[in-house]
Amino acid sequence: MRDTSVWHISSAVVTAFPHLADDVIAQLDALPDTEVHFSDGGKIVIVLEGASTGEVGSRLASIALMEGVLSANLVFEQIDIADPTGAES
Repeated sequence: MRDTSVWHISSAVVTAFPHLADDVIAQLDALPDTEVHFSDGGKIVIVLEGASTGEVGSRLASIALMEGVLSANLVFEQIDIADPTGAES
């Protein structure tokens, strides 16, 4: 069972070969807890969510190894921690 008291939300920029960007976006859309928010040519902005920095980092490393991807760089990470009542702090 996933610990929902801590949740990591990160943004990243993925750079892809422009002629393969649509294929990369399709691969990104298939990943869990990953959303494509913007794309222009080979630049793709994504948001990744996960229970730990390691989970998000592992997914980002996998993205960097996808066919057509030139780079995948973390831009921002926010950690949401719920208080004992379940409200986010």
